[in-house]
Formats: sequence, structure tokens, C-alpha cells
Amino acid sequence: LEFSLGVFLLLGIYRKPTVRLAAVFMAIFLPLTLWIALKNPVKDCGCFGDALIISNWETFYKNIVLGVCAVVLLRYYPRIMPLFSVGSAWKAGAYTVVFGFAFSVYNVVKLPVFDFRPYHIGANIPENMYIDPAKADVVENIFIYSKGGVEQEFTEEDYPWNDSTWTFVEMKTKLIQEGEKPRIEDFQVSALAYDSLLQGFVAGDDITQQLLSDTGYQFLMVSHSLEEMNKRHLDDFRKAAGFAQKKGYGFYCLTSSPVDSIEAWSARHPAGFRFAHADERVLKTMIRSNPGLLLLSGGNVINKWDDSEVPDFESERGEELLKAKGWKMNFWGKLMVILLIFIVPLLLVKLEEFKGKRSGLPAIKKGYTKKI
Repeated sequence: LEFSLGVFLLLGIYRKPTVRLAAVFMAIFLPLTLWIALKNPVKDCGCFGDALIISNWETFYKNIVLGVCAVVLLRYYPRIMPLFSVGSAWKAGAYTVVFGFAFSVYNVVKLPVFDFRPYHIGANIPENMYIDPAKADVVENIFIYSKGGVEQEFTEEDYPWNDSTWTFVEMKTKLIQEGEKPRIEDFQVSALAYDSLLQGFVAGDDITQQLLSDTGYQFLMVSHSLEEMNKRHLDDFRKAAGFAQKKGYGFYCLTSSPVDSIEAWSARHPAGFRFAHADERVLKTMIRSNPGLLLLSGGNVINKWDDSEVPDFESERGEELLKAKGWKMNFWGKLMVILLIFIVPLLLVKLEEFKGKRSGLPAIKKGYTKKI
């Protein structure tokens, strides 16, 4: 709806209802964002997703500017120059709504066309996990000691480490100044091993560094919940796992499901996957589809696919598919394609309108000459 309103304003179509609806939007969201800024129930508004993260107060200030613009438009909307006639406006408007809806649905059903998350294709995960120490949080260690039943706090400079009359109780960390945060804070993967004696999976080693440092290929099948997994394309993941095993590449199924759920799922769908545990929120951030497939090499995200687009790695082009990124890597190329898909039909509507006006002009009679 917001997309359609913005385009309608740019095209100058349906000016009066569009401006009024935009003003209603601002009348609702301006006090709402003020309340959010004061109460701070969430860290940021999420208006622009991961593309641009702004604070709650910045969101409120943004809405003040937009609110002023809405008031100005309410007064001067007749001055907006329409780019389409009344007869063509409905076509441009209908296409705008259809395009916005279709693009939204595509980004939900498939992977996002523009991925601004720290696990996008081309991202280096170790780099996104690092933060310059000079820009990190400034913290202070507080030592709590007890003497005669009375507890007292000390800093690293004055704590009584050599006074036996004091008894150490605990240490706390006090935040002095909040610094920058790495884009990835909690990427940690723990392997699960099948114990034949216990007849079940048990916790294994932390394989985070192994996955990120291996310069070979690592396939990560990501399913934040095995119970909710879409199983239509499970055979494609089995083929990918078989291909990885033949070539000596790593293949893990990352999930946040509990061990008993993994055991039950494996019994129902024997696939021979090696399982590993990771945080549910991390897995949802890595890839939206359940399941999805990521290809890593040296900590770099080489490619990623939703469950309906997993390639046939067992085909003759298996090795080529490992390197095929195509337009997924080219942000500006994707942007140009999307803009063309949106703008070209609008230009065709305008061209049709122009031809209609030309055909409506009175015909010039043959033999007519203007007297001078």
C-alpha cells in the first residue's frame, strides 16, 4: 500500500484520495512512533528492514518530516502535474498495485531479491563476526568481596587480592560505554554425533571454526525446525549430500530442533544427513526458506538456494554449479532489471495514450493550402 501511494504521488494519479490516505497514515504513525520512541519496546522500528537500520527516535523525526510533507500536499495537491490522462490513469494505477503485490509475494515465496542480511551471497562470515576493539563496548570488571558479612565492590585497581580478611564473592561486568556491534554476534555450530550404544544423537564438538576456515566447499542445509520443514524437495537435498560425499566436501544439516525431534525425523525420513545444532534466530537469519541450502568456502557465502531451487549437483554440470552465481551477485544489475520491469509497461501505457491523442486530431484535407 505504501509503495502504491508513493508511486501514485510521483505519477500524479488519483491525487486527492492518495494525498488524503497518506495524511491519514501519518496521523496514525506519528503518535505511534512517538510512543515507541518513549517506551522503547523494540530496539529499532524495522521500517527498512536490514537495508537501513534507524533508531526509534530517528524514525519519529523521519515521520515528522513526512507529516509536514503530507500537510503541504493536502493544501497544494492540485498543483501536482499528472503524467497520465484520466483514461490511462487506471491502467498505470492497476499495474502499480499488481507489480507491488507480485514483487512482495515473490520475495516471500522465494529468497529476497535484495538480501541485506549478513549472510547474503558474497558475504564473509568471519569478517561480519569481527569488530575493531577500539570501537567495541567499554566495560569495567567489578569485584565483589565480603568482610564481616558486609559486601563491597572493588575495581581492578583497588580490589584486595592480597588481603586474606576479604572473601571473594563474585565478579560482574559493568558497561561504561556502548560501542558498535558486529553484524554477526552468535554464529555457533555444534556437531551432533550418533551414539550406537545409546541409540541416539549426543552433543559433539564445536565445528564453527572448521566450517569457516575450510577453503574447500561446505554445504549447509538449514532447517530451523525439522517439524515444520517443507519436504517436497527433500530428494534434491539428498542428492546434494550424496554429491558432497563423493567429492569430499562437507555437508551438514543445521537445525535448532531438539535431539528427540531429530531422532524422530531421521527415523521417518532416512537421509544419512550429518546434523548440527545452531540458534534458531541465527538459522532464520541465514536463509528464509525451511529448508534452504548455503554453500560456503573459506567462510564466504558462495551461493544459497531455497528448497525449490536446489540444483541437480549430480548432473554433468555439478562442478560448474558450485561456481555459478549469475545475477545474484550483481546488486546494480538486479536493480536495473527490476526498474525496467516496472517502468517499461508504464511507458507503453503512456505511448498508447500519446497515439490515442494523435489519432484523435482532425484530419487535414488533401489539397488544402493556407492562404497567406
